[in-house]
Amino acid sequence: MERNAYFDNAKLFLIFFVVFGHMIQPYVDGSQNVGTFYTWLYTFHMPAFIFLAGFYAKGTGTIDFIINLAKKLLIPYLIFQTIYTIYYFYIGKDGWLTESLFYPHWSLWFLISLFSWHMLLIVYKKMHPAIALTTAIVLGIIVGYFDPIGHLFSLSRTFVFFPFFLLGHLVSMEQLMILKQKKVKVLSVVTMSVLALAIYFMPDINSGWLLASKSYSTLGMETYGSVARFTVYTIAFLMAASFLAWVPMRRFAFTKLGERTLYVYLLHGFIVQLFRNFNILEMNHLGHWIGFMALSAIIVIVLSTNTVMTIWQPLVEGKATRLRKVFQKLGFQKDDKRYEEQV
Repeated sequence: MERNAYFDNAKLFLIFFVVFGHMIQPYVDGSQNVGTFYTWLYTFHMPAFIFLAGFYAKGTGTIDFIINLAKKLLIPYLIFQTIYTIYYFYIGKDGWLTESLFYPHWSLWFLISLFSWHMLLIVYKKMHPAIALTTAIVLGIIVGYFDPIGHLFSLSRTFVFFPFFLLGHLVSMEQLMILKQKKVKVLSVVTMSVLALAIYFMPDINSGWLLASKSYSTLGMETYGSVARFTVYTIAFLMAASFLAWVPMRRFAFTKLGERTLYVYLLHGFIVQLFRNFNILEMNHLGHWIGFMALSAIIVIVLSTNTVMTIWQPLVEGKATRLRKVFQKLGFQKDDKRYEEQV
């Protein structure tokens, strides 16, 4: 069955935004324009990504399902957490060993949270949809009052972002396609434009609210943190919907790259952290913006190539089907000892 081009297009655009956002993050404090775009981007790119992850989530709760999910998400987490720790040591990154195995490096929090969201879904899918979504939002608001709930095991992000995952699971394709109506697309442009202007003229917004990894007291708003988080939820839902309204439905030559976003997500940190650690890049004018966008696109394309996937598949997916195909093309057959030795 042919994959839905809409979802692959959306995932491809979002993974580009993830890479681009990480590329420009070091320059946020030095430029109002960079800070505005960074904050604007973070209002929707991860919520939309998580929503899409929830759309195809099953959450069956069977032992086989949980075991397979652990193999798919938790084992790669442990592998890449170790690899990134070693990598940070060799490039001389500060604080490379200050956190334990269960404080996710870089973007690895997503793997732990994705596993947890599937587990939560086992319980939440038994509730009435309205009650389930309301409960998830309330829980996401409440956790902000507890300081210990933070980076450890990605607990804060798991609870705060879960409503987007749950909504993705609850929404049908017909309901999602309401976003493609002309009037909705017009409203989406207005929404995204107004928010961009609001962020520009209110540059003191703490991006920590969008990262969802800190408590209210840490963010300096212990008393009214719940109001702030509910506001962030409202903005994120509207912005994610606005983005999804403009994702094209047709299949393009680049659409296939949307199938390979996990590789880009896990591997782009090696490149971005190298740039950051050695201050290789700078961002001072429009030409730099264009350069950063082009470089981000190149990173996405390169990390989506068959060569990269073949090399990293054993660590990312826990299997070596691509390597086997390579060996077969080289003349190693399954009944050949050389094949067995290589595999």
